Amino acid sequence: MSGVEIPILVCVSSDAAVRQRVVQRLDGVGPVVICADLAQLRAMFPEPPGEPDLTDARPPERRAGAAGGWADLVIDRAGHLVSWRGVPLGLTRTERELLARLASSPVSLWSYERLFASVWGGAYLGDTAILHSAVKRLRRKLRALPGGPQVQTVRGVGYRLTAPPDAVEDQN
Repeated sequence: MSGVEIPILVCVSSDAAVRQRVVQRLDGVGPVVICADLAQLRAMFPEPPGEPDLTDARPPERRAGAAGGWADLVIDRAGHLVSWRGVPLGLTRTERELLARLASSPVSLWSYERLFASVWGGAYLGDTAILHSAVKRLRRKLRALPGGPQVQTVRGVGYRLTAPPDAVEDQN
């Protein structure tokens, strides 16, 4: 290596027409990486050394929150499945990853920064709109579960998984 840094332009868009326009406009500027989504981009670059492997090698039977009281919630990250009391949930990849992080043992508060880095694999730049939108969609789906977990906001800090108020009262 010569020690010279060469900037790489990256375009991530699911729209093929947008990707084509970017290539045409940036032709000859320098190296350009074009991807349809972030998963495709991540696959192009190796994991940085020292980073923990975020893939979950646990078998599907592993209860997501057995220590935290979520024995009815099963998250099979390798199989891309989530079920509540044996019923599969229709979650997107992002929603599954969010729930897997929030339900990971020990169940605790996840800061915006930690969630963003863990789920999207990128640096948190202070814009929480993507995270809030994904959490809103996840909440809507979790609300339909009888006695299911809820995502609680800790204002200005992050999120945590909690039991619904009526489930807590039933335990007392």
